[in-house]
Amino acid sequence: MLTKPAKKLIMADYVCVLRLFAWGLFGEWGYMFFVGSSNGKGRGIFAQKRFAKGDIIERCPVIVIPKDEEGFLESTTLFNYTYGWGEALEDSAIALGFGSLYNHAYRPNAMYKRLYKDMMIVYVALRDIAEGEEITVNYNGQPEDQSPVWFKVAAE
Repeated sequence: MLTKPAKKLIMADYVCVLRLFAWGLFGEWGYMFFVGSSNGKGRGIFAQKRFAKGDIIERCPVIVIPKDEEGFLESTTLFNYTYGWGEALEDSAIALGFGSLYNHAYRPNAMYKRLYKDMMIVYVALRDIAEGEEITVNYNGQPEDQSPVWFKVAAE
């Protein structure tokens, strides 16, 4: 059994490794986007470089939640971060990477494509996106779809 000081040392080493990993992804080596505060929306994803129309912003593998397990998920906060999945959107999926953190907009600057065979969601720029601009998608699936969503939409 480890002593309390030994546990603290191991935990400190673990935190140090995580910080170095995060610095490598988000630090001066320059990742393509970052998580920041979004007016009225909580956290959002922001461009750390310019994206041109048609550029792939991110490719996110997904974890698929079969329909018969969705009942458990619906009672959690995590449900708000899922995508409909399957040809008839009968299942749900959680996008890894930053995929579940892109905010909704009715005038998005990006769109997502579900790649069922690859179990992946790809985010693509709909127009040029400036450095520092929030990257948004339309949660309805189609950029032009103005159907109501399940929450109050913050002003754009």
